Amino acid sequence: MNVAIIGASGYTGLELIKILINHPKFNIAYIANSSGDINVKDLHPCLKNVINMDVSLANASEVAKVADLAFLALPHKTAMSFAKELLELGLKVIDLSADYRLELETYEKYYCEHLDKEHIKDAVYGLPEYFKEDIKTAKLIANPGCYPTASLLALLPFIDYIDTDAQIFIDAKSGVSGAGKNPSETTHYCQINDNVHAYNPFKHRHMPEIHEKVKILKGKDVSINFVPHLLPLTRGMLVSVFATLKDDIDVNEILNKAYKDCEFIRIREKPVDVKSVAGTNFCDLFVAKNGKALFVSSAIDNLLRGASSQAVVNANIICGYEEYEGIPKIAYVP
Repeated sequence: MNVAIIGASGYTGLELIKILINHPKFNIAYIANSSGDINVKDLHPCLKNVINMDVSLANASEVAKVADLAFLALPHKTAMSFAKELLELGLKVIDLSADYRLELETYEKYYCEHLDKEHIKDAVYGLPEYFKEDIKTAKLIANPGCYPTASLLALLPFIDYIDTDAQIFIDAKSGVSGAGKNPSETTHYCQINDNVHAYNPFKHRHMPEIHEKVKILKGKDVSINFVPHLLPLTRGMLVSVFATLKDDIDVNEILNKAYKDCEFIRIREKPVDVKSVAGTNFCDLFVAKNGKALFVSSAIDNLLRGASSQAVVNANIICGYEEYEGIPKIAYVP
């Protein structure tokens, strides 16, 4: 199947190219960004002698001539305008932005006015472990954010066993690539090197995404307190969930049962680390308890499982391929 990548300039766009170059079923037929007039090997020098393809100025009509599916690695608001055009032209769309992840009211509260109200109701949330059957028949996939991916995979197996009158705290830490390619004061080398800091505590846009999906999947309106931190790492994400159990239960049995048939979930017997998942689509999970105090930890590659490789898994599923086809499994270690 011919596919297009729209938004090739950023980190997630590059990761999509790297995965799709070697994919057994997908062929990259179109690469675009907001300017065009450059070859992909000049846009990303690491691709020299790997792929030789011109980068186009993004145009939905041109995409429809050569591709059947499009990946949108674009900022929110920009993505929805392209998605709307592509869907009307009959393409399948995997959107890596936030534009279709939330219900309309929640989206407009935390982001901006939605420009494609017609299609937002048709979007399927692309967390395969929980929405695989819906993904199979979808035309539009809302690829989850990196923080919600790691948080939900850790939290969801235990929602039915948690005291939902108590507060749930999520302590999340991300590598700097999660902030995107454009530099800022907080991501400047002199600021982030040998440093760590929290940002947007209790106010981060991914908090309502986590809350909403828990409510949809489990029917429970839980109190979630989400605090993200920025680490002096290029890539990787470590999320720690703290909650209170209703009863003394076997937490390892619950976690293993929840994910026993899941291709890209690994249950660890020791606390997880980001290096073991870097460069892969795996989510590594660890659970422990102290009486009724619950601790669940997850580790993912924020650019892959938190964005690009998860997007390709979703594309595999909606196209009827095996979800693991072409998906990276070997970590960048040592």
